[in-house]
Amino acid sequence: MTEAWRRDALEAVLRDEQRAFAEAHPRSRALFEAGQSHFLYGAPSHWMRRWAGGFPLAIDGGRGSRVRSVDGRDFVDFCLGDTGAMCGHGVPAVAQAVAAQLARGATFMMPTEDAAWVGRELARRFGLPYWGFTTSASDANRAAIRLARMVTGRERVLVFNGCYHGSVEEAHVALDGDGRVVMRNGIHANAVEHARVSRVIEFNDLEALERALVPGDVACVLAEPFMTNYGLIEPQPGFLDALRALTERTGTLLVFDETHTFSSGPGGYVGRHGPTGDFTVVGKAIGGGVPVGVYGMSEAIAQRVWSRVPKVDPAFVRQSAHLGFGGTLAGSALQVAVVRAVLEHVLTDTAFDHMHRLAGAIADRMRAVVTSHRLPWYVARSGGRVELMFAPEAPRDATAVAAGRDGLLEALLHVHFLNRGVIVTPFHNMLLTCPDSTDDDVERGTEALDAFCVDLSERCAP
Repeated sequence: MTEAWRRDALEAVLRDEQRAFAEAHPRSRALFEAGQSHFLYGAPSHWMRRWAGGFPLAIDGGRGSRVRSVDGRDFVDFCLGDTGAMCGHGVPAVAQAVAAQLARGATFMMPTEDAAWVGRELARRFGLPYWGFTTSASDANRAAIRLARMVTGRERVLVFNGCYHGSVEEAHVALDGDGRVVMRNGIHANAVEHARVSRVIEFNDLEALERALVPGDVACVLAEPFMTNYGLIEPQPGFLDALRALTERTGTLLVFDETHTFSSGPGGYVGRHGPTGDFTVVGKAIGGGVPVGVYGMSEAIAQRVWSRVPKVDPAFVRQSAHLGFGGTLAGSALQVAVVRAVLEHVLTDTAFDHMHRLAGAIADRMRAVVTSHRLPWYVARSGGRVELMFAPEAPRDATAVAAGRDGLLEALLHVHFLNRGVIVTPFHNMLLTCPDSTDDDVERGTEALDAFCVDLSERCAP
């Protein structure tokens, strides 16, 4: 357990690793310091400060599964833009599609021929017939929630403790130690009465799920089918089928957010394992790095939407309905062109087979390292995604994940890996593969973990 390590020793090793990181990346550090003058938190996004080295790497460029810092150092990238770059970096098919469409025009407020192909392919992959575009998965989740409220007449949204669904107000909640709904991560409530509009339960808790849905006041359940954002939490056998049955019985709509679980296969986790929800949301990787979100819905839900806002209104020549979501650049020619390139040429069946093989290899090698060092740690895997968890067994819910979290140990792991040329997702210990990941990447990641464990044993053991 993490309590076995001496805290003073962990802190000393972390200081040493941060010092080494700073010495190796003076240009990155200088750029971050300059950014303090003009960016709210030193970089274009406040998320970019979430790196354990004390400042983020400044990146000169990347190709495939590798990136290079402005300090001239190369890295194996298992973070991949927190899934936004799951296609890989500098992908020729994506770059060519973007360049070609930009040369013809990026956005027209009118569709292009690519749209018909993309609509058919989304329906084929994800099993839902009707789709819409947004500029992010956050926007797509908000669209699904708004539509669910519109057709059900209900207000509440049920989410699972530890969830993350982007900048969705209803999902900025968690359970405290007494089971009360609180704001997650200290997020400001933003004048939203979260106790009124949100309901929170633990993942895999069927009894709590039934209690939450039976009153009949929940418009939709918003969920990842396999939780990824607070640590990998697998649905227990039968849980998703029971979730589908309970939502149908109570008239609650089911929204599956596959933004991260798209790494499970061409049609996401649900496409591989089922069951299908009323809505599916996908973002990040589907745009190959271009901001894109998509949401799909079933025939039955589309009919209910059209009963409220007709698909074709004969009373008007010009359609002008504004449903409260979308945006001027949603469904742009550029977005549609890049999604076609991703689905047709990059995230193919063959690519997913490759990603899953390498993720399986990473998981097996990491388990072997953990076992060789006699550490009670668990290595979880879902599709192309792997996570090291400081706990002896697979967690059932976010509370179980929290029991194994150790911020100091995690920070040390991240900067330790960085100093050995390996980048993992900064929010927890997650590694993601892409179509260009290699067996050498697996070796580099394994070596980094072994070096980390050796340092712990030699310098931090009680």
